Amino acid sequence: MIWTQKAIPEPSDVDSLVDCLKVPKPIARLLVQRGIKTFDDAKAFFRPDLSQLHDPFLMKDMHKAVNRVNQAFQNKENILVYGDYDVDGTTSVALVYSYLKEIHNQVIAYIPDRYKEGYGLSKAGIDYAKSKNVSLIICLDCGIKAIDKVEYANKLGIDIIICDHHRPGKNIPDAIAVLDPKQDDCHYPYDELCGCGIGFKLLQALQQKAKKDFKELVPYLDLVATAIGSDIVPITGENRILAYHGLRVLNQNPRSGFKAIMNIAKKNIFTITDVVFVIGPRINAAGRMEHGLHAVNLLTETNLSEAQEKAKRINDFNLERRDTDKTITEEALAQIKNLKEENRKTSVVYDESWHKGVIGIVASRLTETYYRPTLVFTKSGDYLAASARSVYGFDIYNALEASSEYIEQFGGHKYAAGLTIKEDNYQAFKQKFEEVVFELIEDHQLIRKQIYDIELHLEDITPKFNRILKQFAPFGPGNMRPVFRFNGLQDTGFAKAVGKEKEHLKCKLYKDKNPFKIDGIGFNLGQKLKYLNQKSKVDVLATLDENEWNNQISLQLKIKDLKPHKY
Repeated sequence: MIWTQKAIPEPSDVDSLVDCLKVPKPIARLLVQRGIKTFDDAKAFFRPDLSQLHDPFLMKDMHKAVNRVNQAFQNKENILVYGDYDVDGTTSVALVYSYLKEIHNQVIAYIPDRYKEGYGLSKAGIDYAKSKNVSLIICLDCGIKAIDKVEYANKLGIDIIICDHHRPGKNIPDAIAVLDPKQDDCHYPYDELCGCGIGFKLLQALQQKAKKDFKELVPYLDLVATAIGSDIVPITGENRILAYHGLRVLNQNPRSGFKAIMNIAKKNIFTITDVVFVIGPRINAAGRMEHGLHAVNLLTETNLSEAQEKAKRINDFNLERRDTDKTITEEALAQIKNLKEENRKTSVVYDESWHKGVIGIVASRLTETYYRPTLVFTKSGDYLAASARSVYGFDIYNALEASSEYIEQFGGHKYAAGLTIKEDNYQAFKQKFEEVVFELIEDHQLIRKQIYDIELHLEDITPKFNRILKQFAPFGPGNMRPVFRFNGLQDTGFAKAVGKEKEHLKCKLYKDKNPFKIDGIGFNLGQKLKYLNQKSKVDVLATLDENEWNNQISLQLKIKDLKPHKY
């Protein structure tokens, strides 16, 4: 693992912040690294305000979208709210459906079947809309590449509003309105919203047009925060404001569906990390193991006892998902080893029996193991479907685009994508993808990197320091939890490997004769115990973490990596 420090901030900027904010110097360094150099910058960062949200009508086609929805209200038209089957899609549908339902009786929620319809706007979904006499589909978290499907809907007399955040192709669908800030000719000030965020901007615009109070939208923000965390979009700009206030709703007055999940998880306070690792997998499991509409039904349920039943079912899906992805990961790792493909620049594996709902998770696990661009294929109807995952700094979307002669369709982001190919093209595609990645990837991109913010001394960890550091949350891309470097630490002599297979590292660290000592936990670092023996000095990369045990909270270092100290 390569340790890389972020750009060292200008001392004058740091000193200026120390003076105006009266914060410790390490805090000021962290803030300057995040682009915060003035009192006003700091105020906006530490106290995100909903008044700072951009005017939704700055988004291209927003006027058209609002006018078409209002026309549907006036004409008493049937509206179908359509969304993808993952967390971003299902929260988007729950958001827009429940808002519209308050105003308009004739609203239907629709999530495509992952296995029968696949990703995105489907012909089957449009046919369903036609059978229900729907004349307007609001398409959320998908649709930006659905040129032929939108054309099909148009022929049936169904209008479509697209609310998407994925990269557009060369052509844009001929929809009534296309809300996607990633369009070249859309000049909306922030283009990192998730699908649910785009849906929220539509509601904000509808609310504004109707001259209704914005505060009525605040209870919906728990859905938006869940989508932001689970879709791993940058927690900067508008996303930070929405996530900050959404977490407050989630922790102070959550909807029944989230309350039920929290009860099952036995947690009362949720951070963005809990959203990613506790709420997200459960909601995702519905679409992975059975049908995404289960998630929408849970998130729109207002009766807590009913929500408890729905949440229990979704929790069971998640337990099944865990077993399934563990088995498939083991099979995929064996396939890579048996085929002696460890020296390739890519991992591309396939088995027709693998569960389509978990191949994305498996692709992530393979990427963690071999650290290279990874595709996991399975059979999907007459085609093969794959989930793609990348490594830091490498754009897998571009690599797929360069291999598109063998691809039927694909879409996604820089680090994650999905695609389908003809079965006959599997070997040709696999070879082409390897050649493209071999040509584009740089050797350093195939080595794990751990970026750290600043060097810290143990004595810098004071109650005030920790209290301010906690206010940097919510953390995520663009505002990651700070990683600190500590040099020349030693263990008190009781370090040990813990866990079923002794895979984790537990220690207590100090420096020289300083009386301050702090616990450390290093997940999957059990093999590094040898560096702490005989009180050898080590350099450590770690985040500062609060550990709760027997109702007592203590600070600990969550160790990312450690290595022998060089004198």
